[in-house]
Amino acid sequence: MNTTTLASPAVSVRGIEKSYKDLQVLRGVDLDVERGSIFALLGSNGAGKTTLVRILATLLKPDAGVASVDGLDVATQGGEIREAISLTGQFAAVDEVLSGRENLVLIAKLRHLRDPGAVADDLLARFSLTDAASRRVATYSGGMRRRLDIAMSLIGTPAVIFLDEPTTGLDPQARIEVWDAVKELAAHGTTVLLTTQYLDEAEQLADRIAILHEGRIIVHGTLAELKKLLPPAQVEYVEKQPTLEEVFLSIVATGPTSGTTPAGDPGTEK
Repeated sequence: MNTTTLASPAVSVRGIEKSYKDLQVLRGVDLDVERGSIFALLGSNGAGKTTLVRILATLLKPDAGVASVDGLDVATQGGEIREAISLTGQFAAVDEVLSGRENLVLIAKLRHLRDPGAVADDLLARFSLTDAASRRVATYSGGMRRRLDIAMSLIGTPAVIFLDEPTTGLDPQARIEVWDAVKELAAHGTTVLLTTQYLDEAEQLADRIAILHEGRIIVHGTLAELKKLLPPAQVEYVEKQPTLEEVFLSIVATGPTSGTTPAGDPGTEK
């Protein structure tokens, strides 16, 4: 990789269009993703997020426009791009019959890496799965499967990883586990392009956010820049009540207090 490539964005998209018969999904998308950053592509279902990711991963051909990933042209260097990236879809692609460690060792062997066992052990430690390494993946929770899936995507040290709605269907605690795993990726220098329909997910993770709506990027920037698009907030002093998610996570973390019952619950009659 030369100096010019290092200075260029990890992902660059200009004028990408894609239609399925009469349905125009992407209508001229432009975006840049800086190296080593977490970039969130935010949009509702059907906005075109997955279509764009599949084009960047060379699984689909655009109808118009140009794009590059890690300095490689999507249209002419598909093979090189597939060697430089990893793609994690909306559902964890793990083998439930194998253990967590066996899944990682298998992928390391398929990539012809030296000492697959050491590669597996390092990733198990990084994603807090060492204690479950020998267990069959069928016994893993949703969050553990997702973390294993992301760990498998990192084998071979890809320059860019695409995470397509990685927390779909997960409970609040599992979502936080995946968020921690994504932050771990960026801390090690991996560029992450994350698609999501969850506003809080983009807010928690992303260095920059782009909103894809009806096939176009309608706004992009840092969270602080996007907040400036709205009028200044009025300051009001109100009593802050915990959200249901905060209550759930607090109870799961500490366990319910013995003998307590929710307000309005008559409890056990004497």
